[in-house]
Amino acid sequence: MKNKNVQKISIQTKLIAVFLLTSLVLLAVNLVLHQSMNRMTQRIDQVYAVNVSLNELQQVLDQVQDAMTEYLNTKSSDSMEDYYKYEQEYRRLSQELNQDISSQERKIMEKNIRALSEQYLSVTNYTVELKRGRNVEKYKVSYEEAANLYDVLGTFIYSLNNQQFMQNSDNYAVMLDALRYSQISNMVILGVVALMNLALIYLMTKEMIQPLRRLAEAAEKVGEGELTTDLVEVTTQDEIGVVTNAFNEMVLGIRRYIVQLKDSMEQESAMKEKALKTEAHLKDAQLKYLQAQISPHFLFNTLNAGAQLAMMEDADRTYTYIQNVADFFRYTMKDRDDTTLADELTQVQHYIYILNVRFSGEIQFESHVDEECLNVMMPSMVLQPIVENSVNYGIRNIDWQGRINLTVTREDGYICVSIRDNGIGMSQDKIDRIMEGRLERQDLSKNSNGVGLDNVIQRLRLFYDREDVLEITSVGPDMGTEVAVKLYSL
Repeated sequence: MKNKNVQKISIQTKLIAVFLLTSLVLLAVNLVLHQSMNRMTQRIDQVYAVNVSLNELQQVLDQVQDAMTEYLNTKSSDSMEDYYKYEQEYRRLSQELNQDISSQERKIMEKNIRALSEQYLSVTNYTVELKRGRNVEKYKVSYEEAANLYDVLGTFIYSLNNQQFMQNSDNYAVMLDALRYSQISNMVILGVVALMNLALIYLMTKEMIQPLRRLAEAAEKVGEGELTTDLVEVTTQDEIGVVTNAFNEMVLGIRRYIVQLKDSMEQESAMKEKALKTEAHLKDAQLKYLQAQISPHFLFNTLNAGAQLAMMEDADRTYTYIQNVADFFRYTMKDRDDTTLADELTQVQHYIYILNVRFSGEIQFESHVDEECLNVMMPSMVLQPIVENSVNYGIRNIDWQGRINLTVTREDGYICVSIRDNGIGMSQDKIDRIMEGRLERQDLSKNSNGVGLDNVIQRLRLFYDREDVLEITSVGPDMGTEVAVKLYSL
């Protein structure tokens, strides 16, 4: 019954009880040791008290003699006041000489000092009275007697002070040894009490620590995934018992939850695997779609222009044209989805050359490229579709000379490829629809190869895994359009 009552006591109450009990024991021991040390200190202070009193007595004796001598020489009221002040002080000190003296010899010396002090003060007072009465002959004789008594008193005080100092030195050494012994004893007692307190704390907290240790071990096993571990036995009804019960309920709940989720997790895993395969096929289809989007109309016109050129001009020029066409189609059929910026720029050069042969050089093309940026990786078939869109939607049917400017610069954190034309421009609504992937089929030119900017944007976003990959800017009608592609380091 008693053990059950103890188990119901809260941890806070147990800890307070342990703290109070150990604190009271230490307090009691420290009080006893403190009183012992105070008594020892007082005894040490009393050792030299007699020497201090004798030194003070000698000092006041000197002051009495000096004040009397000064009055005899000057007869000033200040010196007379000093004399009577010091005379009263000396009389008090001589009467208060220490009586606690064991040596008979020192008792006799002290008795002689008091007797001589009374005689000396009587003579000095008589001398002062004679001086006040202007009896020169008598006060001189009295002064000589006072001086002799002063010398004798000084000798007696010095002798007693010296003897007392020698005895005090011996007593001080004995008491110092006793003090050291007391300090060692106190340290031993405190050490024993501390060990007893530690043992008491250990015994009283053992009941609290063991359930916590078992709970910690079980929690560590659960954290490592061992959910089949045995539940922790509840031995107390305090806060630890409550936490242990909660832990056991948590483990049981996890076990039930795992059983319930097992089938659904298998189904979800199968669905995720299917979704991943679908996504992979979708990305592959997007790339294949890009490579297959060369317009038959463009191919026909290109080959027709090559045939006409072969009939009208020399074979060297025809060879150059056909070589550019071959290189153009060879690049589009590469079996990889990434390339370098240098290869993309070469493809644009091929495309511009082919167009200018077809249309008698009506497209003015300029490029300014930072040579240090050519090795950056990027998705393939990005720049040529942008240039093609600039031709078809920007400068195809304008009344002025068409111009396309391509620049490559290094910006803060990325490489910018800017393709700018001087064509008819683009409305903000159309720009928004392109960036959001809402461009309708009727918006496409009949001369387009089908690879629109929305396709380029999506592939850039997939490649770099970020949204800010392309910007379209058009100031207004007939003021051209700029497409800026942002290439990031992988």
